[in-house]
Amino acid sequence: MVKIVQTAGRDALGEFAPEFAHFNDDVLFGENWNNGGIDLKARCIVTVVALMAQGITDSSLQYHLQNAKAHGVSRAEIAAVVTHAAFYAGWPKAWAVFRIAKDVWADEAPVEDDPAKAAHAAGMVFPIGAPNEAYERYFIGRSYLAPISTEQVGIFNVTFEPGCRNNWHIHHAGKGGGQILVCVAGRGYYQAWGEPARALLPGDCVNIPAGVKHWHGAAPDSWFSHLAIEVPGEGCSAEWLEPVDDEAYGKLA
Repeated sequence: MVKIVQTAGRDALGEFAPEFAHFNDDVLFGENWNNGGIDLKARCIVTVVALMAQGITDSSLQYHLQNAKAHGVSRAEIAAVVTHAAFYAGWPKAWAVFRIAKDVWADEAPVEDDPAKAAHAAGMVFPIGAPNEAYERYFIGRSYLAPISTEQVGIFNVTFEPGCRNNWHIHHAGKGGGQILVCVAGRGYYQAWGEPARALLPGDCVNIPAGVKHWHGAAPDSWFSHLAIEVPGEGCSAEWLEPVDDEAYGKLA
């Protein structure tokens, strides 16, 4: 389980109000935020609604909105939460929250126009993210990319619409390298060159060594998301190759 660590109290008030800083960092966040009664995603939602109900729209609300996004609350979910709370907490308060939330979720594509996409997004803790435009030439169909970790080890949530798959490709490295896929929602496939395709479901993990030609993507009738974890190495690069043709892909349905 991810552990919440907070230092804002000591950073801002460590000398002026050390007891308050202790309660803020060690009790509120150190103990209450880390107890096992409810998960962090639910705790983030409760906190945002509590601040909204009080009309608090300062930097603390922005922090908790960002925290909610970091713990899996999607753009569609926060919109639904604030809209629902508006009937109980007040319409003007909802407007104030939305002004901040729009900036926090600015990089996430809307999903309301596609009920299947919205259902897929609601069924996983990671955001779908923005259209994967930088790599779209290497995909058949549309994909989306949401950075989860960009420090130490790169982790990205990659989402494929039904029928979408990437081209055959190889992760090269002089030492180490490769990729790990952790499936989080939907149904998809992975195939290494010369081997039969493998069906992928949430919870499945694929270890891809450097130098292995492969592809991965969604099933024809399902949205699919996996975490792509970049294995650290030396001289790492990706070589993109030919597409997976429709005839070969069609045989997997």
